[in-house]
Amino acid sequence: MLRTPVLALLLLLPGAVLAATEPLSVFVSVVPQRTFVERVGGDWVKVEALVEPGANPHLFEPRPRQVAALSEADLYIRIGASFEDAWMSRIQATNPGLRVLDAREGIALRPLDEAHEHDDESSDDAHGHEHEALDNHVWTSPPLVKVMVGQIRDALSALAPEHAEDFAANADAFVAELDALDAEIRALLADLDERRFLVFHPAWGYYADTYGLTQVAIEREGKEPGPRALAAVIEQARREGIRVVLVQPQMSARAAEEVARAIGGRVAPVDPLAADYAATLRALTRLIAGVPEAGHE
Repeated sequence: MLRTPVLALLLLLPGAVLAATEPLSVFVSVVPQRTFVERVGGDWVKVEALVEPGANPHLFEPRPRQVAALSEADLYIRIGASFEDAWMSRIQATNPGLRVLDAREGIALRPLDEAHEHDDESSDDAHGHEHEALDNHVWTSPPLVKVMVGQIRDALSALAPEHAEDFAANADAFVAELDALDAEIRALLADLDERRFLVFHPAWGYYADTYGLTQVAIEREGKEPGPRALAAVIEQARREGIRVVLVQPQMSARAAEEVARAIGGRVAPVDPLAADYAATLRALTRLIAGVPEAGHE
């Protein structure tokens, strides 16, 4: 943890000049990014996520207050959220000197998982867009977060070189925690036989790729499946013995609940946009591995 400068000592010195460093103003797209920047920047950053807790990033538009605050920000870190392309030109127009970092730099992006195995009558249109949709949920993989941590450290150091040592130390400590989390997840999944898991919204693709899993998505292009597609999902889940349907709290769970009833399973909310990154991935891994939560054995 970084220590706030002890300005009180300066007050004791005659003629001392107080020169407190203002925290860097950093904006990010989603809440997990805020956690990452806070871990690296410590007391030297003030971070705000545009998509606030509980909001759906697919329906999001910045509020006037946020646009005004962005006009005075030092750094904006984008993640590939759907609203970014529409708003980036406007955001930069309000602050031409704003530094913009794309957190996906250096990361091989994967296509967004869609309902490939249970197409309905709209499949031709869906496949027409299939290769254009890239998955922006890169933060769901701890090894990829380590890449982002390095980017954040370098960007903050360029803006406030006087705190570069602090940023580097914080980044190293956070990377060590991510390595420990990665090892914990691998251990929990090591002996797992069924390596498919069912989700409503396909937010966990990078997590799945990292740990040798496959997410099976119910929705396609942000839309609930038609009757034939839904029946195919149910059949696939029965065939593969899947009993848990993961849902994102920001989205409707109606179709997921219908699938869960049909397979004799249950719906389990796991939020990829939660601030407590490590706790979220631990909860997800325990659900997939069938390991009870601590205190619920």
